[in-house]
Amino acid sequence: MGVYNRAHLDWVECYVIIDTTFLRRALLQATSFCLAGAAIFFFAPARVIAQETRVEGTVLDASGAAVANAQVELQANSYSAKTTTSPTGGFAFDNVPATSGTILVTAAGFADVQRPWSAAAGAVAQVQITLQPAPVKSEVVVTAARTALPIGETPTSDIQLNSDDLEATPALTLDDTLRQIPGFSLFRRNSSRTANPTTLGVSLRGLGANGASRALVLEDGFPLNDPFGSWVYWDRVPDVAVSSVEVAQEGASSLYGSEALGGVVQFLTRPPAPAGVTVETSYGNQNTQDASLSAGGTWGQWGAALSGEAFHTDGYKLVPAPYSGPIDTEANTQHGTVDLTIERKIGQNSDVFARGQYFDDSRNNGTVDQTNSIRMGEGMLGADLGLGTIGNVQVRTYADFETYHQSFFSVPFNQTSEALTDLQTVPAQGIGGSAVWSRTFGKQTLVAGVDDNEDLGHSNERIFSSTGATKGENTKDTFTGGHQRTTGVFGEDLIQIAPTWTLGISARFDDWSNYDAFLVTEPFIPAGPTTTVSYPDRSYNAFDPRASLVHQVNSHLSWSGSVYRAFRAPTLNELYRSFRQANNLTVANADLRAERLTGVETGVAVQGWNKRVQLRGTFFFNEIVDPVSSVSCQVTPVPAICPAPTANTLTFVRDNLGRTTAPGFELDWLVQITDRLQLTGGYQYVDAKIISAPGQPSLVNTWVAQVPHNSLTFQARYTNPKIVSFSVEGRMIGMQLDTNQLPMGNFFVLDLMASHDVISGVRLFAAVENLFNEQYVTTAATSLSPEQIGLPIAARFGVRVDFPRRR
Repeated sequence: MGVYNRAHLDWVECYVIIDTTFLRRALLQATSFCLAGAAIFFFAPARVIAQETRVEGTVLDASGAAVANAQVELQANSYSAKTTTSPTGGFAFDNVPATSGTILVTAAGFADVQRPWSAAAGAVAQVQITLQPAPVKSEVVVTAARTALPIGETPTSDIQLNSDDLEATPALTLDDTLRQIPGFSLFRRNSSRTANPTTLGVSLRGLGANGASRALVLEDGFPLNDPFGSWVYWDRVPDVAVSSVEVAQEGASSLYGSEALGGVVQFLTRPPAPAGVTVETSYGNQNTQDASLSAGGTWGQWGAALSGEAFHTDGYKLVPAPYSGPIDTEANTQHGTVDLTIERKIGQNSDVFARGQYFDDSRNNGTVDQTNSIRMGEGMLGADLGLGTIGNVQVRTYADFETYHQSFFSVPFNQTSEALTDLQTVPAQGIGGSAVWSRTFGKQTLVAGVDDNEDLGHSNERIFSSTGATKGENTKDTFTGGHQRTTGVFGEDLIQIAPTWTLGISARFDDWSNYDAFLVTEPFIPAGPTTTVSYPDRSYNAFDPRASLVHQVNSHLSWSGSVYRAFRAPTLNELYRSFRQANNLTVANADLRAERLTGVETGVAVQGWNKRVQLRGTFFFNEIVDPVSSVSCQVTPVPAICPAPTANTLTFVRDNLGRTTAPGFELDWLVQITDRLQLTGGYQYVDAKIISAPGQPSLVNTWVAQVPHNSLTFQARYTNPKIVSFSVEGRMIGMQLDTNQLPMGNFFVLDLMASHDVISGVRLFAAVENLFNEQYVTTAATSLSPEQIGLPIAARFGVRVDFPRRR
């Protein structure tokens, strides 16, 4: 259970966890995963070549800009050599023992190009190569299959946003950028810019979130989901460090395990090469200040990448003017993050790396005294090994340590005062590792791997009376928490069963255990003995298969279908930590069961006019058994697990409902009107309902909370950097129900961004979010609390500097 040392600092009480067993296991696990890459030769003998011909040249894109870090392979009879282009796009081969041959150039996002070259003996051969954008079939994603795979061989619902897509969006935060995807949402409607971080879990395709995310979020293969609550700190990843985002919108437990119940979101960051520095800074209303940095470079076989971000905003009042009172203040926030990676290349196809990250975030939650903060540090080790005929091996291991602080207050409807009810300190630790092997045999790719993750966390609370003669008094302290461990093994077989048919079969077995769980209660008013409850250890096994089939009918039409199962184990937060939203109290439940999902999807992708018109449509159906939800205690009959009622408080308790379903369809389109003008958009309809709810008959056939039936997004983008580039984005969200089953109306917001390249590598921009200042509800009003609203109009201007521009 660990040893607790308690120290009083005024009214703040701090707790330190010392768990040597956990730390020893972290060290052993990190060591075991890293030893998988230990047998690597660091040096290889160089071959001596007779001096004859020099071949040099440049690689450019269609606009004439240099393409850095492109792979260049020279062939001349039996001789071959490889290199990569410099930041200016240049390359050179010395001592080539021939006067003619071919050069093959490959680069991410571009179609491969092969060109002949020739020169007189002893002369210099000059070659200039222009690359064209890769067709959709050649774009590679790594998330859907946990190995590199052409996007044309993945289900039609898989989505990739490249660096151009990310730079063109007016959104300031990464989660708001992802709202371009109609099925993407957080637990509540508000943005991570000001929201409480415990509400920032992901929902895809109408599955809903419960604070905890129902999708796994990764950064370069490492989880971003919080080890205690599975919510996501979106600000941990600096915007300018992201090169692309991949979203797999279907149950992915067959490859990723528990947290991938509804899919996977992965941020892929810029590697050390090509070398360069990117800085972006902006200032806007609400005194919003943002500065991001991404830099990288290589020195021989060594490389390094550094990224960081600093952000502050005064925010806005969450309670709108008709209902706000003297205690309401702007919900302000500030955070800082820094990320450093050191890597070493081993030969041509392997590298090992070490990475460290620190994150600090503090927020005011909209009244004078309500605050929360998080401090987190994480260390990561990894290796990407190209082992020739053996295949490729990817090794990842990590350990993060964090402490979360939160204060809760009871506030009357007129917002005239606030009374302290709870001070929470939540220390948590997470360690994990994975090893994934893959190899291609002709038309077949095999993938196999193992994951092991362990989380430790406690919720240490000081409870205060908010009414009566003891108002403001510390009535009791509670200490609760436990350990969780999940170990999974998985395998996948991707087979091209015919020239136009690809079959994918994957399956995973997970062993989940929850142990050393406890609740210690120390009452003060009235005084009483300290009590300890030891919860029984629990375990759960899950087997999650998945099968998919992709058919490229012709160059214009493809079809895909898949069927899958997935699961999600309850988090330490759901099991042991209570929380408060305004006057709504949600109580933990140590008896929660794991969620099980069964899903199916089928869709088509159509393209024409030289891919200037692209249309995708997908039908899907998902069913969750035992979904975790917040159940109201203000109903008849009162659920047996509800605590005694508390004055001025609406109480909810986490519980497993019987079953929910989410059938629906989605459409997305792209129209390239000219080389500079592009229109994109998406629409999703999902009929997410509660089908059964034992003990809660009033919930049957009602909508799943926080899930709109209709979502529509669109973007118009014009690109002409020398004059002006602009993008217009719109988002319409239909009516949805709050956690308390109260309706929140539909809304529409429009965002705008314009930019101009002053000189090469220097761009000025201006952006406006919620251009028409639409007021929309994020938390519905109750008899005890007024409604809260989302982000009002937010404008900013700034500058982005790239030396040189990196893709």
